[in-house]
Amino acid sequence: MPFFLSATRQLVAALLATSLFTAPALAADSVINSVDTAWILTATALVLLMTLPGLALFYAGLVQSKNVVSVLMHHFAIAALMSILWVVAGYSLAFSGDGAWFGDLANSFMSALTIDAASGTIPESVFATFQMTFAIITPALVIGAYVERMKFSAILLFSAVWLLVVYAPVTHWVWGGGIMASWGVLDFAGGIVVHATAGTAALVCALIVGKRRGFPSAIQPPHSPVLTMIGASMLWIGWFGFNGGSALGAGNSAGMALLVTHIAAATASLVWMVIEWARFGRPSLVGIVTGMVAGLATVTPASGFIGVPGGLILGLAGGVACYFAVDLIRVKLKIDDSLDVFAVHGVGGILGSLLVAYLALPAFGGLGLGDGVTAGGQFMVQLSSVAITVLWTGVASYVILKVIGMLVGLRVDQQDEIEGLDLSQHGERGYHNG
Repeated sequence: MPFFLSATRQLVAALLATSLFTAPALAADSVINSVDTAWILTATALVLLMTLPGLALFYAGLVQSKNVVSVLMHHFAIAALMSILWVVAGYSLAFSGDGAWFGDLANSFMSALTIDAASGTIPESVFATFQMTFAIITPALVIGAYVERMKFSAILLFSAVWLLVVYAPVTHWVWGGGIMASWGVLDFAGGIVVHATAGTAALVCALIVGKRRGFPSAIQPPHSPVLTMIGASMLWIGWFGFNGGSALGAGNSAGMALLVTHIAAATASLVWMVIEWARFGRPSLVGIVTGMVAGLATVTPASGFIGVPGGLILGLAGGVACYFAVDLIRVKLKIDDSLDVFAVHGVGGILGSLLVAYLALPAFGGLGLGDGVTAGGQFMVQLSSVAITVLWTGVASYVILKVIGMLVGLRVDQQDEIEGLDLSQHGERGYHNG
């Protein structure tokens, strides 16, 4: 019997050693879990789908037809540029070093990332790529603030510097072992890291770049609600990877995060629809899909800490708060945050980041807070983290825009804006009559 067991083990080892599918697993650290890895690989693809083509189509449908190519170009170019910058320095700045406020460049060009390196139960290569997709979509969200009027060269410069100066440090504070992580901040999938930063930067961009020509009276309605709905549907699907994947494993946490994400999106969609129906006598397609995004942004920071009641509450709160934030920013304050990035993503992400302090309690079906941590104490941690993030993002974004404005200018010429950015910036048309 011992001989039989020994021979069997040798045979299995030989088969595994020659298998193309299992060889990488053998080379990896023994803690690697193939199920967790498969899920995060899938989640990574889903999050990239959110930007390309989800967010790209969502935004493209909301602009005038003469600017649809420019919006798609912005998303594609940012996705490529952020990927390279993440490899060169972003990943290292976010996840290397033990500084409270800043990471370091010890892992520049991912020089320390080997094929057998692990991050928890998944390969570090998978973790780094998953985080890369977050670094792609965050500056891509800001596109909605300056569409139809900002130079392509200025967009690339702003996005590149912003990733390294704003996004990477905030990621380090929250997820990379920095100052906010030491406080015990709760941000499961990016209410602070993604939505608060993108929303704040969008508001600053809208103020510094200025209003579109003819805003608000002469601005035409979205040229294609159809494209917007298709893009929004891809965002909804992709968000399962965004929130569910942030569990960094395939288990109970990922399952609950996915469930509450869906519930919040559905709830906020209906809330937005009902408000529009009551105010204007008819609900709009653009409105209901915008409500969906508001619910998703609001539940994101809390998704791994709450239960079903929390998902319903955040969907309701996000739908109402973001709807009236759009009204405040666009109508009352007349700020041309063109596609409502701050009102939807910023307000939603901040709201969810604050409410998680209470909705994580077992009374609302949540997982509970840390030992000795009260809801009030957790709320102050959340509030402090949000305030610092918004302040840093606002100041840094302002400085970056001002410097770029002096170097290459921010806005296209008036005639180019009238003609549309598709032809003036890229020499292409989205649509050809006849």
